[in-house]
Amino acid sequence: MNIQYLDLLAHKYDSEETVATEIINLEAILNLPKGTEHFVSDLHGENNAFSHVLRNGSGRVKEKIRDLFQDELSETEINDFATLVYYPEEKLKLFKDKCCNKQELHQWYTETIDRMIKLISYASSKYTRSKLRKALPHQFVYIIEELLYKTDEFTNKKQYYLKIVQQIISLGQADKLITGLAYTTQRLVVDHLHVVGDIFDRGPEPDKIMETLINYHSVDIQWGNHDVLWIGAFAGSKVCLANIIRICARYNNLNIIEDVYGINLIPLLNLAEKYYDDNPGFRPKSHEDRNKSDQELLQITKMHQAIAIIQFKLEMPIIKRRPYFNMAERLLLEKIGYDKSEITINGKTYLLENTCFATVNPENPSELLEEEEQVMEKLLFSVQHSEKLARHMIFLMKKGSLYLKYNGNLLIHGCIPIDEAGNMEKMIIENHTYEGHELLDIFEQYLRHAFAHPEQTDDLATDMVWYLWTGAHSSLFGKRAMTTFERYFIKDKETHEEIKNPYYHLREKEEICRKILADFNLNPDEGHIINGHTPVREIKGENPIKANGKMIVIDGGFSKAYQSTTGIAGYTLLYNSYGMQLVAHEKFNSKKDVLLKGSDVLSVKRIVDRELERKKVRETNEGQRLLQKISVLKSLLEYRYRS
Repeated sequence: MNIQYLDLLAHKYDSEETVATEIINLEAILNLPKGTEHFVSDLHGENNAFSHVLRNGSGRVKEKIRDLFQDELSETEINDFATLVYYPEEKLKLFKDKCCNKQELHQWYTETIDRMIKLISYASSKYTRSKLRKALPHQFVYIIEELLYKTDEFTNKKQYYLKIVQQIISLGQADKLITGLAYTTQRLVVDHLHVVGDIFDRGPEPDKIMETLINYHSVDIQWGNHDVLWIGAFAGSKVCLANIIRICARYNNLNIIEDVYGINLIPLLNLAEKYYDDNPGFRPKSHEDRNKSDQELLQITKMHQAIAIIQFKLEMPIIKRRPYFNMAERLLLEKIGYDKSEITINGKTYLLENTCFATVNPENPSELLEEEEQVMEKLLFSVQHSEKLARHMIFLMKKGSLYLKYNGNLLIHGCIPIDEAGNMEKMIIENHTYEGHELLDIFEQYLRHAFAHPEQTDDLATDMVWYLWTGAHSSLFGKRAMTTFERYFIKDKETHEEIKNPYYHLREKEEICRKILADFNLNPDEGHIINGHTPVREIKGENPIKANGKMIVIDGGFSKAYQSTTGIAGYTLLYNSYGMQLVAHEKFNSKKDVLLKGSDVLSVKRIVDRELERKKVRETNEGQRLLQKISVLKSLLEYRYRS
């Protein structure tokens, strides 16, 4: 053990007693039950649905309320109380608006505070007092602790506790206390949150999701392909930037770019107005909650075309300077017969429709007009100088990774590239061969390098970020080619197909999942792979629990765009000391429905895996960290106080 380090540590633990006390405390914590992990995936900007699932802990809040009060409250009262915990400010206002008189309100406050305190006590039963104290609303910590740890209630202190509650109510602090207790309950039922990718794109409010995550007490993120696209744009990749603007235009979400992140789209609009007209193939998808005037829709249609063509042009130099990307077949602008409006792909010729090639030079298709170059420079400057976007991207990098090994499980958004035989696919990068976890590790190294050097816009690291979005060996894309061009311009749907990596059908086999877990140095007997990225079509009978429970896919359709395909509105996963439960969710309509009707979005819970013996903190990642700390403290004890 480094002596200088121990000397520094001695400033914090300045006596034998403080060191011994900390060791005793940590050893005790190791024997507590592990906290509840909450897994969500593919949120795609659907903040309202995500917020509700976070508030109800995928049903954990109501479960605890029912456990405590099933003999005391009716089902309607349980739903009302649960709604109060989910949305305390709104539910308090609704109750007070219909409350008859001051006495009735006083009685309700008294009963509700008592139930809230009981619920807090129950929800915190596997935490230390110190951890609970940190979760309590700071302005009421002393009062709540007095009520939580009641002693001698029926004799000497009965009036003492009663007076505390009466004073809270008479001083007008009841609403604030109840609200604080509600948010504390939400925090206690989930110890740690995992977001298994794709916060951005499609839905209207990814920024609000990011703000929630930044303020969440304990979270990690496994980047999805859409998240990496946004990181890449901020890191200097113009082709990633073109992609995010194109996707936002396609889904009628440009306000995220312009209004939320303050990125000036006027230069793009001016370019689009000059070169493009209306085009049915580029009209934005309609949304009932995103109404636009005809003029606005026409402007979006023109910008959609302009940025799509810029994107296709920007892809070409990358493909040519990185031959080991093996993407030469995607140089599609070179395969067009512009005089006949047709294209030849894999030896077959197709007619093109909805074309918009006014800025394409047939002799040099990848050449950007000077105006297009200026537009991209201005957009990139605006992106890299958005304070809000910078905060969100920095947080994504701080809390994110391509994959995570956590408590014996492998969390990954997309796939592990494998071949039809189930062997790890190899990729050569700069004369080095990578496969399995080493391939993902080098991908992440390039991504972090690109983010650290945003001034470099066409180096290998920046190109590799784009490859993560669209490359055949990318763990995030997981397909042989992205057929965006074909879907825009070719009517024949046979060209639209994107062939998936064999991983997506082989993951049904337990031996393949065990092999992948072993490659990542995880125990195949105990571990699971937790996946997002591909919506599970439950409506067609697809099972999200695969490979005898070794594979769990939790993308069930948070994104409204997928819900007609999946038949549900998302999966979440809970993993506590007793085992794993998968929760399917019904469509979230509105907060108003929950408040007025007590409706919820929980559907079916399925046991994935039940622990034979209740899992303790000692067996978790956190337990390993605490054991290391105990080892250091014991070294300090021997070196400083017993030598």
